[in-house]
Amino acid sequence: MILMVSVQNLTEALEALKGGADIVDVKNLQEALVGSAHPRVVKEVRDAVPMEIHASVTLGVVPDQVGTVAMAVYTAGVLRATSVKVGFMKTEYEAARETLLASREALEGFETKLIGSLFADNPLHDGLDPHLMVRLAREGQCDGFLIDTLTKDGRNLFDFIPENELREMVFEGKELGMSTALSGHLRIENLDELARINPDIVGVRGAVCQKGDRGSGVHWEAVAEFKRQVELRETGEVDVYGTAGTGTAGRTNGMDGADNGWIVVDGTGKTCAGIIAALGEQVQRGSGAFIEVIIPDVLNTYDIMVWAEKGQHSIVTQRKDPSGSVRMLIRP
Repeated sequence: MILMVSVQNLTEALEALKGGADIVDVKNLQEALVGSAHPRVVKEVRDAVPMEIHASVTLGVVPDQVGTVAMAVYTAGVLRATSVKVGFMKTEYEAARETLLASREALEGFETKLIGSLFADNPLHDGLDPHLMVRLAREGQCDGFLIDTLTKDGRNLFDFIPENELREMVFEGKELGMSTALSGHLRIENLDELARINPDIVGVRGAVCQKGDRGSGVHWEAVAEFKRQVELRETGEVDVYGTAGTGTAGRTNGMDGADNGWIVVDGTGKTCAGIIAALGEQVQRGSGAFIEVIIPDVLNTYDIMVWAEKGQHSIVTQRKDPSGSVRMLIRP
């Protein structure tokens, strides 16, 4: 999981970077439920933030005006935003799909990624069902998706969609090769649930503002603490499953089958979706060889376990090496 911090100006963006944020997400919290920052603000942030750090743009709840949204998306590309998030509340499904396809076309020639977004609390507004997120992102040709919230009454993401349902949606997105992001008034005390779901991106604001007040401004020390807590769960120092999880798994019989060959899939630097894709490619080749996969953090091991179980592949051994990576031996 990497950390995305919502910022409203350059000062907040620099605070987020000082605290170790992986993504600064520029938005305007004063416009409607959530809206777009002025292009000048986006440009200031993008010019100040090193290109290796992601600087994304949120368009918030977009209107049912395909051309207007496509133009805004195009502007995000011109401003070199890492990604642009297009969110829907009361829009009909087919209209949302059309808007995303137009946005995809508008980004042709740019490196900016298209992220579709639905809000977990959409049902409160008679809006588009958030459980349609994966389907909408796929049919809208998105690079990824974000599930967020709009409610400002103290409730957060988990008050509207339970952990197990979010887990299924995120895993389905990973199987499709999409980036997956969750946000919505998340706090440090939600990190165990988030770690079990294991999205690629966790988005926060209030949790990293002074005194937890999302209107008081992002503070680098709060960002640093949130980032530290995420990393404790990635390394397994905080065990979110209540089990050792990274020790040596029980060995199955049939290790003498290793003479069929041994393939290594190095997941270092890959997202979980990338690791799953690489494993799937090896299985499809049908060589019958054992596959050793190197998984860079503990949380992703559980996704690989789910992948193996769904595909009826055997996990032969599992161990943690000195670098902190987990090595898992799989027999397809």
